Amino acid sequence: MVYTGPGNVGLGRARSRSQSSHGSRTPSLHQPGLSRRSSLSAGHPKGLSQVDVSQIGVPIVTPRKERPGHVRSLTGSYFPAQKGVVSMEDEWPVGDEKTWKTALKDLEFDHEDEQKVANTVVRHVTTSLARQAYNMDTIAAYQATALSVRDRLLERWNETALHHTKKAPKRVYYLSIEWLIGRSLDNAVLNLGLRNTYEGATQKLGFNFEDLLNEERDAGLGNGGLGRLAACYIDSMATLNIPGWGYGLRYNYGIFKQLISNTGEQLEAPDPWLDRENPWEIGRLDVAYPIRFYGTVENVPNSDKAKWSGGMECLAVAYDTPIPGFNTKNCANIRLWSAKPVQGFDLNSFNAGNYEASVAASSEVENITRVLYPNDNMYAGKKLRIMQQYLWVSASLQDILRRFTKLDLPWTELPDYVCIQMNDTHPTLAIPELMRILIDEEELSYETAWKITTKVFAYTNHTVLPEALERWQIDLFESLLPRHLQIIYRINYDFMQAVAKRWPGDMDRMRRMSIIEEGTPKYVRMAYLAIVGSFKVNGVAELHSQLLQATIFRDFVEFKGRDFFTNVTNGITPRRWLLQCNPQLAALITHTLGNDHWLTHLKTLKQLLPMSENEEFRKAFTSIKLENKQRLADLVEAELGITLDIGSIFMTQIKRLHEYKRQTLNLFAVIYRYLRIKKASPEERKKIAKHTAIFAGKAAPGYYVAKLVIRLINNVAKVVNNDPDVGDLLKVVFIPDYSVSIAEVLVPASDVSVQISTAGTEASGTSNMKLALNGALLLGTVDGANVEIAEDAGEDQSFLFGHLTEQVEGVRYANSYQPTPLEQRSAELAEVFKAIESGTFGEGSTYEPLTKTVYEHDYYLVSNDFGSYLAAEKLMDECYNNNPAEWTKKSILTAFNMGDFSSDRSVQDYADGIWSVEPCEVPNGDNL
Repeated sequence: MVYTGPGNVGLGRARSRSQSSHGSRTPSLHQPGLSRRSSLSAGHPKGLSQVDVSQIGVPIVTPRKERPGHVRSLTGSYFPAQKGVVSMEDEWPVGDEKTWKTALKDLEFDHEDEQKVANTVVRHVTTSLARQAYNMDTIAAYQATALSVRDRLLERWNETALHHTKKAPKRVYYLSIEWLIGRSLDNAVLNLGLRNTYEGATQKLGFNFEDLLNEERDAGLGNGGLGRLAACYIDSMATLNIPGWGYGLRYNYGIFKQLISNTGEQLEAPDPWLDRENPWEIGRLDVAYPIRFYGTVENVPNSDKAKWSGGMECLAVAYDTPIPGFNTKNCANIRLWSAKPVQGFDLNSFNAGNYEASVAASSEVENITRVLYPNDNMYAGKKLRIMQQYLWVSASLQDILRRFTKLDLPWTELPDYVCIQMNDTHPTLAIPELMRILIDEEELSYETAWKITTKVFAYTNHTVLPEALERWQIDLFESLLPRHLQIIYRINYDFMQAVAKRWPGDMDRMRRMSIIEEGTPKYVRMAYLAIVGSFKVNGVAELHSQLLQATIFRDFVEFKGRDFFTNVTNGITPRRWLLQCNPQLAALITHTLGNDHWLTHLKTLKQLLPMSENEEFRKAFTSIKLENKQRLADLVEAELGITLDIGSIFMTQIKRLHEYKRQTLNLFAVIYRYLRIKKASPEERKKIAKHTAIFAGKAAPGYYVAKLVIRLINNVAKVVNNDPDVGDLLKVVFIPDYSVSIAEVLVPASDVSVQISTAGTEASGTSNMKLALNGALLLGTVDGANVEIAEDAGEDQSFLFGHLTEQVEGVRYANSYQPTPLEQRSAELAEVFKAIESGTFGEGSTYEPLTKTVYEHDYYLVSNDFGSYLAAEKLMDECYNNNPAEWTKKSILTAFNMGDFSSDRSVQDYADGIWSVEPCEVPNGDNL
């Protein structure tokens, strides 16, 4: 098998990779270098005698047979009519043009005609699924409906690809290790404007559309806010007509399926989300790129170039998921990579009886994309994470550069056509990988390659916690990616020279800023590499961006200048997080405003602020909230057997489990409330506000303390929910296997949004935005986007508490070096701990590692903020119990002041302030 990488461009011109060095057309495989048809597959008359035996067992990729003048209409090569612009006029595949046009015309039909839509569903049942009408069940109906909708998506996807190819705009490529897209069917029909049509068509076929929606599994491509943010942003890119693609990894088993044992512990099982064929993805088996690990590096004399060879090779194969924009023909795309072996099966080993050895190489490669975030508490997990990240960024860059080379422009113009946004540090390996490609394969000088690279990448930071900044041990890194470490050393050397020139003799500063962290062992600091290799760095909330510049990146601010850093506050798509998850409230808004313009211009909601004084509107708003609470209560009773009182305050904390997010603070307050109820007289209990404490989220498999929190939540729930003294005054619910679909039920049902991270630790958060947009009042610390939410909603609508960011370090110092007994810090919390230790919620010693984190040091200020948290809860209870009309007013004012938190606004901020891209809208009628 021969891999031919990107063609040598001695003059620095990015020649199309589907052209030979003298300009003749060669078969385009979408995979630079997969030229490997055996003589047998090519029909060679000598047959097997001419087969390269080394290729036995290697998957055959057959190139498309191209005739002179054949131009592939969408993804193939074009000859530019003028610099940077592709001419498509009068270009048709070889054959009869009338036949082509007639065939394409026959694909068109009235998408609002329920009967014709039903016809497409039935056609997919019989032809795509090989089922018959009489044995068509709900699963088949879902799959056929999804395939029918996908047909509509692909029409738009093709038109978008064609239009972008014609116009050659600057494109954005969003690299995210997570894509928490949730379910696709409902979102697709809503964005396409076909919800009612498909609901009617499936109803005529005898199926309830809601039942079909529930057949879909959430895509196992993410875990928390990082992945959901990426999903919201790609939705907004499509809606705003911004030419952009997302790139990620196709995990076979997601992160894990969360199960809860009889003892309340989190158990992890594979998430088989791909067990049923995923109707939304298009496998691009012809789009595959070679990826190398390990090997040796040979430097080329008198050149910046090096030859990286040997080691292990595999393929990254593409799978596409179209993402439709709302009220536009534009359709974005998420391209996910799956790791495949070059040679999947060793027949010789198998025939020799070495069955495990026959598939060992295949298993090693396929492990790369089996799960998201393999446990990195061990060496093997760390190695697998680096391999994941490199396969992803290398394949993505090869794909991006293949697209750019079709323009036949000099490499120096790459930044005019490509912007790559790195969502956190996971894709940072893309920086040395682009350098490697430009230097080693395209033969550019190091200096030229560096100038190009630093104009292409932008970096979004998502944490202010120094310990959360990704870093990789040098020896492991060098073993896997020896050439990249060479490049990083060169980048760091030049950077250190520049720092030394600016601050001569300041060795402490150089140690602080170096990409290479000295010590035993040494590490590569990925966040620092991202900063040095990017043209812009942004935080994700105003407070977060200020903290970045004042703390962990202060040295870089002094070196790069304050303008190098900026802020883009996170946002959420109102299409999913209001229209889709809360359709009744969306209908009320549209009816009151007289149109649905607000779905793409969320600030329009401010026009409804006066309705907070309208009694009829408040009643309608309250009625919708109660219906949403009942829907959640029905789900909880069906799945967990817990009966909820929808008249109670639904307090929701939904996020991954971590000490800084302080699920413990919430839980300890629940226990304190339980103890109060137990001690109260019957008359006193009548005055206590009813609470339902709702938790959901996953703990990393190797995060012992976080998993202990889940165990305690579940055991507290067992005691509280079954105590006759408590009744409906307090319920505790932990909803397992939290997902986007579960969030779509939780968010509209919540009365209170619990956002209680230690001040200065949460970058932004997005669950706070989703909950607020649906009318949940904020109970939170002055942290992350809470600050901006409270400012926009009005502080009278929020219940803020706790130490401020500037106070935290002083309190931490006192907790560590001038400790006081817990009873003095918080008598209430001491009472809670006494109950835990006495065995009220199971063997007390089980939770000693958890309580010890508070007794000793209390780094996250749980004891220090406990009193003010209880005080904020008390104010909240008084408002809910004593003045329901005022509570509803606060809820309305909160929801309709959330216009700034649309992901449309965020993406527009990126487009204007970082990406420098313009919309490229597909006009009506632009088709083949």
